[in-house]
Amino acid sequence: MRGRTVVVTGGTRGVGAGIARSFADAGAEVLVCARRPPGEPVEGVGFAPLDLRDPAAVRAFFDALPRLDVLVNNAGGAPYRRLADADAERHARVVELNLITPLTASLAAYEHLRRAKGSVVMIGSVSGSRPSPGSAAYGAAKAGLDHLARSMAVEWAPRVRVNTLVVGMVRTELAHLHYGGEEGVEAVSGTVPLGRLATPADVGAAAVFLASDAAAYITGASLLVHGGGERPAFLDAATANKET
Repeated sequence: MRGRTVVVTGGTRGVGAGIARSFADAGAEVLVCARRPPGEPVEGVGFAPLDLRDPAAVRAFFDALPRLDVLVNNAGGAPYRRLADADAERHARVVELNLITPLTASLAAYEHLRRAKGSVVMIGSVSGSRPSPGSAAYGAAKAGLDHLARSMAVEWAPRVRVNTLVVGMVRTELAHLHYGGEEGVEAVSGTVPLGRLATPADVGAAAVFLASDAAAYITGASLLVHGGGERPAFLDAATANKET
């Protein structure tokens, strides 16, 4: 990735920081943008304050860049919230953050990417392809993001490649809050076929691959980064074919 410029949205912590670090380690010039600066700066990674929900600010940010080869749309997330516990407007803000802001950033970056024959990497989620109680709006947005990326890949070919990383559970610095402490993290890890949660570096390595020349013929693809997915619940409930 030497000589290439990469922007990672929401790249100040967790998965985003891991992605930014992976691109920096691969030799790229990396800039992360988010509303708040990182708690701990990553060596070789710059920071620019940006509210991705402000289209005018997003356009101004990308217009000011001298060059852009890779855009990683990582910013997103949602709190645990059942559908009936909030009004539609609050759920709509989740959809905006996880679906509309990647579209806004991609459109603002398009001319740079077209000139550089660059690529977009969307950070999707397994929540977009399975029921997601407690995060239904987030899952719906990620499903939409996958479709957006596939359509964008066709419209922007052959100058710009667009792919999606479909990410499963990741062990970030906040994982213990989501899974009930270290004991919960270990229990959840046991449900993954590979026996552990992903690390931010795992996701970062996959993002670097999709943006690299090694993936020059890959566009419109969804790469699963989930350690094999989830063991089907019926296998544990069934009484037949069990080892004794």
